[in-house]
Amino acid sequence: MKKPAILVVDDDPQVLAAITRDLRQEFRGDYRILPVASGPEALTTLDELRTRSEPLALVLADQRMPEVEGVEVLAHALALFPDTKRVLLTAYADTAAAIRAINSAQLDYYLLKPWDPPEQLLYPVLHDLLASWQANYRPRFAGLRLIGFQWSPLSHELKDFLSGYLVGYQWLDIEKDAEAATLLATTEFTADDLPVVICPDGRVVARPDKLDLARHLGLLVAAQQELYDVVVIGAGPAGLAAAVYGASEGLKTLIIERQTPGGQAGASSRIENYLGFPTGLSGAELAHRAWSQAIRLGAEFMAPQEVLDLCVQDGYKVLTLSDDTKIRARAVVLTTGVSYRKLDAPGLDRLSGAGVYYGAARTEARSCAGQPVYIVGGGNSAGQAAMYLATYASRVFLVIRGATLEASMSAYLITQISQTPNIEIVPHTQLREACGGQSLEAVVVQRDGQPPEKHPARALFIFIGAKPSTEWVCHLAICDAKGYLLTGRDLVADPRYKESWKKEREPYLLETCVPGLFAAGDGRAGAMARVASAVGEGSMAIKFVHQYLDE
Repeated sequence: MKKPAILVVDDDPQVLAAITRDLRQEFRGDYRILPVASGPEALTTLDELRTRSEPLALVLADQRMPEVEGVEVLAHALALFPDTKRVLLTAYADTAAAIRAINSAQLDYYLLKPWDPPEQLLYPVLHDLLASWQANYRPRFAGLRLIGFQWSPLSHELKDFLSGYLVGYQWLDIEKDAEAATLLATTEFTADDLPVVICPDGRVVARPDKLDLARHLGLLVAAQQELYDVVVIGAGPAGLAAAVYGASEGLKTLIIERQTPGGQAGASSRIENYLGFPTGLSGAELAHRAWSQAIRLGAEFMAPQEVLDLCVQDGYKVLTLSDDTKIRARAVVLTTGVSYRKLDAPGLDRLSGAGVYYGAARTEARSCAGQPVYIVGGGNSAGQAAMYLATYASRVFLVIRGATLEASMSAYLITQISQTPNIEIVPHTQLREACGGQSLEAVVVQRDGQPPEKHPARALFIFIGAKPSTEWVCHLAICDAKGYLLTGRDLVADPRYKESWKKEREPYLLETCVPGLFAAGDGRAGAMARVASAVGEGSMAIKFVHQYLDE
């Protein structure tokens, strides 16, 4: 972020040099001094500063200049920078013009030439004016900015993506933030092109997909090597652990993630029962630490990229990505995890991303300030979301089908919820409909044995069940009836085992029916849905990768 500017305008080279010298001597530590030698040049400079959204603290302009007088320069500054302090430099004979400028250009002060000594006649006045400007000045956000509509599903996707990678950004709602329209006007785009991303280096991208945005953020979107010892598919806790251990043990390791690191755990607003973090931490923070650790140890992290197909050729695993590129690996660890099940009720699909969200409580929490929200689900993810949303929403209604939370939620979360006055548990209840025009306005819920009731709702967050993200690989690896990957002894017990497994040895504990293809984490049959368990399985998988490679 550049320092605020002081613009000095005078067509007399000697006067301009003298005032510039004095200003730099006193103010160059905190301000940029911009000398300009004519009125027209000053108008151009003001326009350029406005286009670049650079802060302007003060304009000091000489009155007597050909073509454009000082008062005109100050009036132009007033139009573009209403909060900037305006000072007219005049001779004694021009005091009448200076007095008129108090009204026409809303002059803050006029200085008489000469101003020597500046310690008495220049600096005290300017220090007072600059102190007044600083009191109201709010530095422009220096990072990435995202302009869009609050109810745009694409805006929601981009916010989730940026948050998942812990990228600091400023969200500007075109319908509520005055700065959004002003900033958009400095680009070549209009409201029809939203959402628009403005990068810190000045690059502007309209309606980017996640791959475009990843390139602008400097993320790796293409493999750097022709062959890897192990490729990990999915960057949840299990995948990140596998990447850390694979890289630390000397394996050429690549981890591929189609969205953001952390998986479902990464979307958790607070994880309080993970070993070694007594005060808890967010899922995104935990994922980011593991991601940084894996990269530091030598793993490559490629995202957002999706693996569409996997086949075996000459003993190597060949992965086909969504951009049709292919990657070869000696071994693969599947840590694709699970995703939330879609709820079947009228209005949910139409309002998805516009008030209806599957997970993703963090990025939309601030927009719920002072308004009621509903959460459907009784697991830990729903409980963590309820606690987080309760700090913003007026009321949080936790809708569950059963009578209590005891069977599905950790005790520490149940205790916290019971002690939070604006969270209400709604038992024996199901969601029947989501209502609204362009965004969610109300929900229809129904208690067992009672008629449906309609209630206002600012947002609806759904955390129901989970389905394994294995549909793309079930043709190759044996899965159970629900789609979870069978490994180890569970695979041996399956009737399809003998037909698919052709090695003399039995599959390793986390090995699928394809030798060298391992599974860990929530997408594996029999896995325990806990972060610590997933981390353990991911690190354990690398042990079996070594054994397989040694063969």
